[in-house]
Amino acid sequence: MKRMNQTLLCTATLAALVAPLASADEYLNGIQWKAPAVVTPGENNQPPSDAVVLFDGTDLSAWKGTDNWKIVDGAAVSGKGDIRTKEAFGDCQLHIEWSAPTPASGSGQGRGNSGLFFMNTYELQILDSFENETYHDGQAGAIYKQTPPQVNAMRAPGQWNVYDVIWTAPRFNEDGSLKSPAYITAIHNGVVVQNHFELQGDTPYHRPPQYKQHADRLPLRLQDHGNPVRFRNIWVRELQPAEGEQVREPFLKDGKGNEKPIEK
Repeated sequence: MKRMNQTLLCTATLAALVAPLASADEYLNGIQWKAPAVVTPGENNQPPSDAVVLFDGTDLSAWKGTDNWKIVDGAAVSGKGDIRTKEAFGDCQLHIEWSAPTPASGSGQGRGNSGLFFMNTYELQILDSFENETYHDGQAGAIYKQTPPQVNAMRAPGQWNVYDVIWTAPRFNEDGSLKSPAYITAIHNGVVVQNHFELQGDTPYHRPPQYKQHADRLPLRLQDHGNPVRFRNIWVRELQPAEGEQVREPFLKDGKGNEKPIEK
């Protein structure tokens, strides 16, 4: 009898909890969404199934200008001249691993210097910033000459650093004026160093940043700055917003299936 009473009590409690939900209004936005694509995450540090692999440790066939770059022990070593991807990209997610030369030599901007350029134009700085003082908007994780990283998450020379970056490309109007700026979120070794930062324009050394109209998609670029920085495991995913069609105005539906408009 005691067990039966406990069962009845649990049933009554569940009914009391569910009853308000059954009568509550549900908001429906009236959008018919397209099913998101299925992506298989990578395992053991491998790229996800929809990634474009730019360097897997075997060859640099996805890049142009690589004649003076070498592959040593599965890593691409910076040589004379910048390299650019053969494929062009706009909004994207990028993964890249890099290692400053060892033993460390030089100081400031002369130590382990390279750069990761989105759309061949906008630089996320690569530099050996481990116990190496330089101007803050030029250290590793900086948007060059625009903002320092939020923190210095640099590993020691010879160890591998990881950048995971979300890039939102700028948009331009037909007359060449800026419609919306570029944004970047960057994670350095698992630590956020740029949080949806709004770029002021390009990233030159010798003048203020500025926007100049360019194509919607442009190559990625890795910079040669005279230091043998190593790179490995480079991949990129193109980003597309969720797709849906507004088939009706938003509305409310109660627990009995009755619909009513949203009061404005």
